[in-house]
Amino acid sequence: MRTSKTFTLLLATLLLTVISGSRTSRANPPVLPNPVLYLTSTQTFSQNGKDYIRYVYDVLNKDAYPDAMFAAAPALPPCGKNNNSSRTWVDIFDSRGKRLYGFCALGEAQNLNGIWFALEDGEVPPSYVYIEMNDRQTNTKYKSNLADTTF
Repeated sequence: MRTSKTFTLLLATLLLTVISGSRTSRANPPVLPNPVLYLTSTQTFSQNGKDYIRYVYDVLNKDAYPDAMFAAAPALPPCGKNNNSSRTWVDIFDSRGKRLYGFCALGEAQNLNGIWFALEDGEVPPSYVYIEMNDRQTNTKYKSNLADTTF
């Protein structure tokens, strides 16, 4: 009789350990890599009588990020008047941390191909820039490498 109770108690303990362990592992969000930023092109354009240079970038590992990170998130604070801005916002900074431009409605991870900032023609660009992706739902920031502004 004692062996039966001991066996039952042992089995119950093992079962609880397995169940509680599996719950803990499922609760942890997946670990995502930091973005790998690189310059793809520069483009000249004119607007309101002024000439500008647009510095266009891509994120090499954009496929590592789920599209849900960039989906509309109306439950989160808006971006200006856009009440359906993305869950994750992307900001471009110079190497000293000055914000140059940002994107708050990318829609999907593939749209990380084509993020940009512009400077008036003749203005010296910073030597390097980086991006921060701010997942507002999980309060997680992903910071990229420093990327060149020249080829």
